Amino acid sequence: MIMLSAALLAGCKQNAESASSENEALPVAAGAIPADNDQDAGKAAAFDIAKIPESSAPLGDFPYFSLPDGYTTERRDSFTKDFARFPFWVNDAPVWVEGKFFGTAFAPVQGKDMSEFEVKRNFESMITQLGGVKLSEAQIPYDTIKSWGDEITGGFLAGLGDVYNRPATTFVIRREGGNIWVHLVTNSAQGWYIVGQEKAFEQTASLLPVSALKEAIDKNGKAIVHVNFASDASAILPASRPQVDAIAELLKQERGLKLAVNGHTDDTGPAERNRKLSDERAAAVRSALIASGIDAGRLTAKGFGSASPVAPNDTDGGKAKNRRVELVKL
Repeated sequence: MIMLSAALLAGCKQNAESASSENEALPVAAGAIPADNDQDAGKAAAFDIAKIPESSAPLGDFPYFSLPDGYTTERRDSFTKDFARFPFWVNDAPVWVEGKFFGTAFAPVQGKDMSEFEVKRNFESMITQLGGVKLSEAQIPYDTIKSWGDEITGGFLAGLGDVYNRPATTFVIRREGGNIWVHLVTNSAQGWYIVGQEKAFEQTASLLPVSALKEAIDKNGKAIVHVNFASDASAILPASRPQVDAIAELLKQERGLKLAVNGHTDDTGPAERNRKLSDERAAAVRSALIASGIDAGRLTAKGFGSASPVAPNDTDGGKAKNRRVELVKL
């Protein structure tokens, strides 16, 4: 968490000038990804992060911000996603950002009343001192929120907050190493926030060739593959198509082989959501194999969520190992 100083304040005076431009018709943020539909695209294109001064203020460790005195995350849900995407609400449209995310709910400590004004002023002060700006504070339409699907409304629930009834405040700190975004929502009892650090996608799945797949199945009765999917979704990313093609080629070479395609996740998020997601991802791999010409009768698919980890879930490396697809010989 970050400690603010007088020297930091002196280096960030330029942001007061930028705040007056927050309602300008501003092209999509560099590092952000396009809006998901045509209705959003025109509005999102009104935002240009290049018009915001770049900050070089020193930062602490991710997620960078501490809560004001008298507020706590104790007994509240939170999450950290190594790579995901989230729609930050700017100029009445979402700006979709990819990167690392932290989100949590918070509330006053016992004996203290919630003050939305106090919380908002503290967040704005922290972010301004770090060279950032407040971009907007507005209600997000209900239909828009629902259109984002469970990837957002479920996967980011702990930090998303009561956006159905309360306005969302969006801040951004423009940084050379990746812009930092903040989503804040409060009501009369508690608050929620999400911090997003932009970063490029890095493939973590390694390709097992046909020979390695066959050797593992012959020796162990199963092979573990790491297939990359869209964040909190079941769409197979293009970088993982060669792995699916290798599985299909094995099945074409070994015509008597039947496989159970079993999906597994790490323990991030609700258990039932993980089970459902792993089920959908296993089904997506099965469908891709069928589309490659494999007889559907040779394949089953099932998801097990986070119930069968192969490594501890207390490190990023362990979580990555647990996010896997197992091909089990039938």
